[in-house]
Amino acid sequence: MRISLRAGEQIYVNGAVLRVDRKVGLDLINDVAFLLESQVMQVGDATTPLRQLYFIVQLMLMSPHDVADSKSLYRDHRAAILLVTENADVRLGLEAVEELVEARRYYDALRKIRALFDVEHAILNGTPVLDAAQVA
Repeated sequence: MRISLRAGEQIYVNGAVLRVDRKVGLDLINDVAFLLESQVMQVGDATTPLRQLYFIVQLMLMSPHDVADSKSLYRDHRAAILLVTENADVRLGLEAVEELVEARRYYDALRKIRALFDVEHAILNGTPVLDAAQVA
């Protein structure tokens, strides 16, 4: 996989933070866990239940040696979300996230959670949300 970074940009690779001082291209040749700086959520941005779940899964990816504590927190938080939501898209999305987390595919789990942010936003703002079942 080839990744292009701008000067001053950071990338998180297997728990390490790398900052480049000039525009550079990186070839990731083997299987690595990485996040681009733009994909990293800061703790102050984890203001909703799904954003908090994203932050927790992000910890699993960025700190591969401390996954046990993050996974326990993830399980509790995911269970709490499932207790309070009836939205089919969120429930199905969290099922898929669970499978990805169990397979240690944290990057894919983050993508799946990010895809649910718009649904969560609509729910929290009281705007109509069409479930996948309602669209079909």
